[in-house]
Amino acid sequence: MTFAPGRMEIFEGDITALDVGVIVNAANEQLSPGGGVCGAIHDAAGPGLAAECAQIPGGCATGEARFTNGYNLKAPYVIHAVGPVWHGGEAGEDKLLAQCYRRALGLAVGNNLTTIAFPAISTGIFGFPADRAAQIAVSTVKQFLDGDDRLKRVIFCCFGEASLKAHQRAFTEFVDG
Repeated sequence: MTFAPGRMEIFEGDITALDVGVIVNAANEQLSPGGGVCGAIHDAAGPGLAAECAQIPGGCATGEARFTNGYNLKAPYVIHAVGPVWHGGEAGEDKLLAQCYRRALGLAVGNNLTTIAFPAISTGIFGFPADRAAQIAVSTVKQFLDGDDRLKRVIFCCFGEASLKAHQRAFTEFVDG
């Protein structure tokens, strides 16, 4: 399912199959293959991705992002964004998640890319509540796009109905409303 007002759209499906300039990996701080979307991206990209990630000094801190090649993916590049682990909402998680999206968007435009696809960062094993994460993602991306016209298409790639519905509600609040 696709829902697309303007330059942002919601898609339910496999992020590794999207034909965009860059996909975002919901990464861990070590940038190593993990579970969930991270594992799926590493599996689809092949061993070159893990090898390149292993060469990045210091990995990637929470709230930050790193840029690599996409190897066997349709997308030529991957941005590895490390979202926060949910600790109840009182440990700066909202700010770190928003920063994570801004850093990824900045890397995309800084590398002259015009299309990007995001998974629902931090909502899997990191435990961030889906509705809250979707609101942060959509509002942060909308704010970025309102001030920068270089990105032509931003896809929120949802895995499963719960994520899809959370993003649809966020669109209603921040895009349509």
